[in-house]
Amino acid sequence: MGQSLEQDITTDLRVLETHLDGMLNRVLHNSLTLKRLQSFEMRLLGLSSLAEMIEFILGEAKALFDLDVISLCLIDAKNEIAGYLEVDNYNYRDREGLFLASSEWQLRHSFGLSDQPFLGSYQTTVCEKFFSESNQQKPASVVIAPLIRRDRYLGSLNLGSYHNERFIQGMATDFVEHIASVISICLENNLNVETMRRTSLVDPLTGVNNRRFLEQRIEEELDRSQRNREPLSCLFLDIDFFKRINDGFGHQAGDHVLAVVASIIKKLLRNNDVLARYGGEEFVALLSQSDESTASEIAERIRLSIANLQVEYGDQSIPVTISIGVATYQPSLSQKKPVTEIALQLVQTADAALYEAKRKGRNRVENGGLVLVVEPD
Repeated sequence: MGQSLEQDITTDLRVLETHLDGMLNRVLHNSLTLKRLQSFEMRLLGLSSLAEMIEFILGEAKALFDLDVISLCLIDAKNEIAGYLEVDNYNYRDREGLFLASSEWQLRHSFGLSDQPFLGSYQTTVCEKFFSESNQQKPASVVIAPLIRRDRYLGSLNLGSYHNERFIQGMATDFVEHIASVISICLENNLNVETMRRTSLVDPLTGVNNRRFLEQRIEEELDRSQRNREPLSCLFLDIDFFKRINDGFGHQAGDHVLAVVASIIKKLLRNNDVLARYGGEEFVALLSQSDESTASEIAERIRLSIANLQVEYGDQSIPVTISIGVATYQPSLSQKKPVTEIALQLVQTADAALYEAKRKGRNRVENGGLVLVVEPD
């Protein structure tokens, strides 16, 4: 009898020990998860741009939270997010795991008009639009958490695991909802900052960047040119006889001509090129990785497209031509001149070439050649 009681006590102690070990392991796991979450939040809050935020979530959160698959869907009904990312030279189109949706209906329909996360086994009808279409393995269990701020759907955070039991229906979602809430706040803040930045750096009439933006960006482009040892070309563009257009057709017609010309120039440039309204009827374009020959070809293409244009305004048809000056900077190992000085010299060389195009009769392209950076003795 005594031996049986002793065995029962021993068994009970082992069960208690196992239970306590399990509790301790859960406490340690929860503590580690909390530390990871705090680290994630602090780093997320410290990011200064939308592009950095997206890259951090997709690039580092996956390893931080031991996920097999992660994706981010953002609602971009007006193509504003795409525009912000293009300005920052972020290749959002090819970024694995990033989706830009044209409307919030996709999300509202998927969540059944609910604000709660979808959690459970991967269901193709619900989940396929939230995960990559590449050949990677589809997750077995998922969490699709809506990103909502002030009753506005901003997108969704989508987490996936190759294990069936990682995310199951009925599991507590407090942790995921907390992460989604933090990301929603950061996303809203970054979008507000990008909007303010765009407002201050975009010409409201033409919709292209303004001179302030150009002055910031040209130094970045020159830095990149020097690092990569690749040419950077500058086009200085000026609408011919613009005062005659204003005087003959009216200032509103002149504004319309400016907007149309800016649109045509932008369409003929690449996404990573920079176009800015320099002032009045003048525009400046920066063409990365473009040598003299390429820049002159692009300039001629722009000139010809505008020369063949008749801008319609009301019942008026307005003929427009443009003159363009071209200059190219080719970095070398021996050059150590500050980029601020090189930027000024590059724009001035293109401007001088534009003046020559005007002097020779307008509606033409003049190449000012390479910018020669003279080092001090």
